Amino acid sequence: MSHVETETADQPACWRRAAQVAVDRAAALPAPGERVAIVGCGTSYYMAQAYAALREGSGQGESDAFAASEFPSGRTYDRVVALTRSGTTTEVLELLTRLRGGTRTVAVTADPNTPVPKVADDVVLLDFADERSVVQTRFATTALTLFRAHLGLHSDAVVRDAETALAEPLPEGLLECTQFSFLGRGWTVGIANEAALKMKEASLSWTESYPAMEYRHGPISIATAGTATWMFGAAPEGLPEQVRATGARWVESDLDPLAELVRVQRLAIARAAAQGLDPDLPRHLTRSVVLDPQA
Repeated sequence: MSHVETETADQPACWRRAAQVAVDRAAALPAPGERVAIVGCGTSYYMAQAYAALREGSGQGESDAFAASEFPSGRTYDRVVALTRSGTTTEVLELLTRLRGGTRTVAVTADPNTPVPKVADDVVLLDFADERSVVQTRFATTALTLFRAHLGLHSDAVVRDAETALAEPLPEGLLECTQFSFLGRGWTVGIANEAALKMKEASLSWTESYPAMEYRHGPISIATAGTATWMFGAAPEGLPEQVRATGARWVESDLDPLAELVRVQRLAIARAAAQGLDPDLPRHLTRSVVLDPQA
């Protein structure tokens, strides 16, 4: 069994622990009314997108998400949250160093023995969700569970949905699909982006992701027999019928969108296995992007 398979299966237990961390470390996380930016790279950036939409949508305060390399230097925030599994990503460390002494920062990370605790004002440690695989699964979803719990948006029902996502067979025919479009609305746009990334990383699949309403404005033209369009959350009225009319497969479920992401993780692993790929070691990727200052 690959590391990523083990780590994917461990998510319900990690989510339960994250809910308690949200209580224990509440003071380190953004308070209601604060103007907040959440930053990350790759998977962490997409989790930042989901958290920002959830926080602002729940009335907690203005919330923006940025790739760490694209943080706007001219804006002011009450707090910047940096999401970094490894604690060594160059862009995140450079940003935290630049903000030090001016803007309060908190890093959510899996490893305390890295440079990030030295440059962030606060650290929330999720070491129980650390991973050996290059491909992120449980750390990303555990971090988002931490944020959802802090916002009062997590429940035991979400964990039960994750257990269902792990136990039930995947929909038939997905292994044979040639292309996947992942769709979201609001906070699940970030989830859709992460789903597309996961399939690319682990199984080299052709994937795209869009806000669901934008899918009609051009991208639906690629839908045809042998492709799949996968919705996170409630679909816009009429969209499932439009996609099915193209001959494409429409995929949705009643599971919580974060639990639905677990199904995509499982599919990515299964497609990797079917192609003889190692999902722990995607081509051209490393666990952390550390840029050589001499390069």
